[in-house]
Amino acid sequence: MHARIAVLPGDGVGPEVTASAVAVLRALGERFNHHFEFTEGLIGGAAIDAAGDPLPAETITICKNADAVLLGAVGGPQWSHTSAELRPEQGLLRLRRELGVYANVRPVTPDPSLIGASPLRPELLDGVDICFVRELTGGIYFGDKTRDADSASDLCSYSTMEIERVVRLAAKLAMARKRKLTSIDKANVLETSRLWRETTTRVVTTEFPEVELEHLLVDAAAMHLLTRPASFDVMVTENLFGDILTDEASVLAGSMGMLPSASLGDGNPGLFEPIHGSAPDIAGRGIANPCGMIASAALLLRHALGLAKEANAVERTIAETIGDGWRTPDIATAGAKGASTVQITAEILKRIAVAEHALRSA
Repeated sequence: MHARIAVLPGDGVGPEVTASAVAVLRALGERFNHHFEFTEGLIGGAAIDAAGDPLPAETITICKNADAVLLGAVGGPQWSHTSAELRPEQGLLRLRRELGVYANVRPVTPDPSLIGASPLRPELLDGVDICFVRELTGGIYFGDKTRDADSASDLCSYSTMEIERVVRLAAKLAMARKRKLTSIDKANVLETSRLWRETTTRVVTTEFPEVELEHLLVDAAAMHLLTRPASFDVMVTENLFGDILTDEASVLAGSMGMLPSASLGDGNPGLFEPIHGSAPDIAGRGIANPCGMIASAALLLRHALGLAKEANAVERTIAETIGDGWRTPDIATAGAKGASTVQITAEILKRIAVAEHALRSA
């Protein structure tokens, strides 16, 4: 296979973990006869500094001409003061709109060897396998905004079409899993949530009658995520709620550094990135966990390129590396081997080099 991959390293630890993911993809391509062509672009704070725009036109062109986009992270304190007219996050929001990716898919499956890294009791993590689907291009993040000396407002708006398409994608994922879908809203207070609940009920009951549908208010969902996480399968929600809840769910896996995400649309290049931010406090220290970024590359293989067996092989090598005790500080547990970003990546690459048996049996 020949595939073009846009690489946006971004800010903070973004370039460090992105380099790890690109190295893994290159090694996988060489091992299994795929040609991946990588083209870098600027986004976020790095793009503001270099081009005066958090998403330059050249970057948009690179991404639209690619089969998939690999993104590090954006942001940092030097660009984030409240009076700033240009902010790194503006580039990310615009990129999602430009690519037409409306569903952010975030799998949360704790690695058994990292149970001790989570603050939750081990018995609560037994059997946890959640797939979050967050609506990505609507809601309060994209609504009209106002600000004067004494007040401010952010409009939260959703159309039936925006809700239908993300719920359909979530229901299709549920059909391939345990056939259970939990929809999260705030229908006791918000009109957008009432529309969300009514639309979700209609789509699931008429188009996916085999799927068991559960509705939860967002505050209850936040509580149940930490008290009965194993009861969930696929969870779908709107933009703001999804942003908050998926970060909360990262504690189930022991660290945000372990979790990947895929932002998908209809036939457009997908956007693949770890759920963690740019972590400026550890940037340049060589201790960022590359596993979430490498796992995001696995999602790229699966969802953008249709290489499911190769994706499984990458995910298996991550699990083997962590299981053998190689740990960056965020997932360090008693008896683990302290490791840098480069060392973790090197261990994964060693396993990729001998992964042919795993690929054939996937």
